[in-house]
Amino acid sequence: MLYFTRGDSNSILTDDDLKQGLFETLGKLENSGKLKKILAIPPDFTRFHSKAGILTSYSYEYFGDRLTDILPALGTHTPMTGEEISRMFPGVPSYLFREHKWKKDIKTLGTIPGSFISEQTEGKLDFDWPAQVNSLLIEGDFELILSLGQVVPHEVVGMANYNKNIFVGTGGSEGINKSHFIGAVYGMERMMGRADTPVRRVLNYATENFAQDLPILYILTVIGMDDNGELVTRGLFIGDDYECFKKASELSLKVNFKMLDKPLKKVVVYLDPKEFRSTWLGNKSIYRTRMALADDGELIVLAPGVKEFGEDPEIDRLIRKYGYFGTEKTLEFVKQNEELQNSLGAAAHLIHGSSEGRFSITYCPGGLSREEIESVNFKYASLEDMIKLYNPEELKDGYNTLSNGEEIYYISNPALGLWAHKDRFNS
Repeated sequence: MLYFTRGDSNSILTDDDLKQGLFETLGKLENSGKLKKILAIPPDFTRFHSKAGILTSYSYEYFGDRLTDILPALGTHTPMTGEEISRMFPGVPSYLFREHKWKKDIKTLGTIPGSFISEQTEGKLDFDWPAQVNSLLIEGDFELILSLGQVVPHEVVGMANYNKNIFVGTGGSEGINKSHFIGAVYGMERMMGRADTPVRRVLNYATENFAQDLPILYILTVIGMDDNGELVTRGLFIGDDYECFKKASELSLKVNFKMLDKPLKKVVVYLDPKEFRSTWLGNKSIYRTRMALADDGELIVLAPGVKEFGEDPEIDRLIRKYGYFGTEKTLEFVKQNEELQNSLGAAAHLIHGSSEGRFSITYCPGGLSREEIESVNFKYASLEDMIKLYNPEELKDGYNTLSNGEEIYYISNPALGLWAHKDRFNS
């Protein structure tokens, strides 16, 4: 059921608008009986701009001590710090937060047969897929579970959020790894910006067959950028089924998708150091621009906060060992190495992070050396030198012509959109 919908590509919703829409919906739910025990599942700090933080704060304001637990949907990300929690969730007591331990605090709700996976991947894969969630969702006896987050084009599933927040954000190692590998093998450029994809169908199967008893309410935002380059909230959608996600996806495609007239020769992406500390996250600069880059084009990534490859130590080790060498090479590595077979999420990431030799990727990290960057098959450039050439404080999002006559395309936050030129997107 769709409880609340507001917004279009020209809307600017204030925080008060979000609060009003949330409170209106929660009031409707409580008309059928007082809710006594609530769990909130917002994203982590890597989705700070999603407005899920302030919506979680409003949820606490509404429910008070009935909101007993908050479980950030970490997936495989690094746990949030106290400083990040206080900044993202103002007014919410820190003692409510739980850490998602994706390798052990897991319950399997059911298993999707390999025949369905084969059908979705055109016969490329045929393993079973476990629908896993954090055990708190099952054992907490919650009368309501709030799943909060932003719908935006995504490299693994096509469009982010909805049941991905549950089965990946609070999922287990096997489920996360296999879902990422399904998307990588099927082809990320066939999925990004599309709501209906093989990975989404897998998640929908899990929702429809194994999660009927979980009282989940999805609270989804769409965030865009105004003419001045400022982030604005374009939409709020609240519901308990696919319709909520579908509406949000339709708006996100209008707001977050930039279709370009021509391929881009040079793209410069800036990674905010507060959000991006690894190539695991920072490679959104690659995922979200790859369909816009020309053959033999150049992507320059200004990454002052990047100091590691993986958020998880084991994944970091695997990235350092195998590097970003493209689909064919990575699949060979998977066949030959049990450690990658047991970490298909890392293997998927290695595929996603390669340009497949079509364009060059130059990383300018604040905390990794030339040797480290070049060892994983990226080019390296000094952050200090490149910021002098491409100063984020002087560039505007979109096309820029520099004083030397060079034309570049600048992106201040790759997590907020998807860029493509029509020939590659439609291929």
